[in-house]
Amino acid sequence: MKLLYELSGDNQALAEAEIACVGTVTERANGIAVAETPNPDETTRLTETHVVSELLGVCNGTADALRELMTSLNITAEKPYCCRARKIHPAVVDISQLELEKMMGSLIKGKVSLKNPEIEYRAVFSDGQCWFGRVIHKIDRGSYSERDPKQRAYFHPGVIMPLLARAIVNLTRVKPGELLLDPFCGTGGVVLECRMLGVNAVGSDYDEEMLAGCRLNNPGNICIRADATSMPYMDETFHAVAADLPYGQSTSIGADSLEALYRGSLAEIRRVLRKDGRAVIVTHRDIRHIISEFDFELEGFFEQYVHKSLTRRIHVLK
Repeated sequence: MKLLYELSGDNQALAEAEIACVGTVTERANGIAVAETPNPDETTRLTETHVVSELLGVCNGTADALRELMTSLNITAEKPYCCRARKIHPAVVDISQLELEKMMGSLIKGKVSLKNPEIEYRAVFSDGQCWFGRVIHKIDRGSYSERDPKQRAYFHPGVIMPLLARAIVNLTRVKPGELLLDPFCGTGGVVLECRMLGVNAVGSDYDEEMLAGCRLNNPGNICIRADATSMPYMDETFHAVAADLPYGQSTSIGADSLEALYRGSLAEIRRVLRKDGRAVIVTHRDIRHIISEFDFELEGFFEQYVHKSLTRRIHVLK
């Protein structure tokens, strides 16, 4: 099914890459992407998308073009419905959002309900075009606040937040029932997101205190004390690896230096990862220059600004 994705404004390239865990992006414009998606239900796992709709049509970004498209579709809504229009810069449509929504409503047969609609039709204007669709679901990114690390059984400063933890799991394209390794699991944020997706996760860490925290936050999950440069796993054990590598500030790394840790862990990640698997590596510095040394191909690279002294670098490897 061809779906319309309305993306988070934080990082469009990252949002498009995340969609690859559920579909194949075929079109893009500012703030949106279109992707062929075999199973629309899987899109609920995404974090960098706000709204997912079945794409019904595309036209020029004018009110007249939208009217013509909707007339040709001859839509009858079987349940109470509402219409919503959204303009994303640089949209050029020359009438107001309210006028657009009234026009849309006049072109659909059925009962309008602005308070309790069961169907929502959306027209999204961006880059001189209009994408028209029927909402499948909206993704409540605010629900991730319920998994605020400060509210967990064990908390340690500097952990990645749930939205990013989920995003890096998604970037690996791991599927429910498959096996993912986090060799720097810390307090277990990535492991927790895997559990919620039905992914089997193994968390390991050199720091005994962090590992104890991971066990508290993920009761019953496999958590192993291990040196990431010499892991106790067989070759090609894991479908995916997701890791937020230590930054060196107040962390126990179990290696002579960060450089040695990074190189040693990349070699081990390559060994324990299946040939067709992906690894997503988050660091505080750009390590693209050493990726090829470990028989990896760099599939994606993204940056996430945190504060003036920290920008996270996200490396997607295959």
